[in-house]
Amino acid sequence: MSVLAHLSTVVIDCGDPVRLAEFYSKVTGWEITSIGEDYASLSSGEQPGLAFVRIEGYRAPRWPDDAKHAHLDLMVTDLEEAAGRVLALGASRPEFQPGKDQWVVLTDPEGHPFCLVAGA
Repeated sequence: MSVLAHLSTVVIDCGDPVRLAEFYSKVTGWEITSIGEDYASLSSGEQPGLAFVRIEGYRAPRWPDDAKHAHLDLMVTDLEEAAGRVLALGASRPEFQPGKDQWVVLTDPEGHPFCLVAGA
C-alpha cells in the first residue's frame, strides 16, 4: 500500500506566533524559517516542522483540564536540568505533575502544556 500523506507541520493556535516561535526555537535549537504578522514557523531541516498561527481572542488551555487537547513531548537526557533551563526561557511549571520521574509537564509562555520526557 502506498503512503497517502506525510505529516509536514504541527500548527499551534496562539495569540503571539513570533513570541512562541522564538521560545520553541531556543528550546529545540530549530531555526525560525518564516515570520509574518499572523504566523511563524520553525524547522530542524526535516519534517515535520512546527508553526504558530494567531487566533483573535485566543484563550490558552488550562492544565489540568477535562477538555482534551494536544501537546508536544520533547525528549531530554536530564529532566530536572532541562526543566530548569526551559523555565529560565519563560516556561512555567504547573503544580499538577502526573509523570513522577518519567516526564515533567511545563507550559509555554502562552499556557500550552508540553512535556519534557526522559530519554536518550
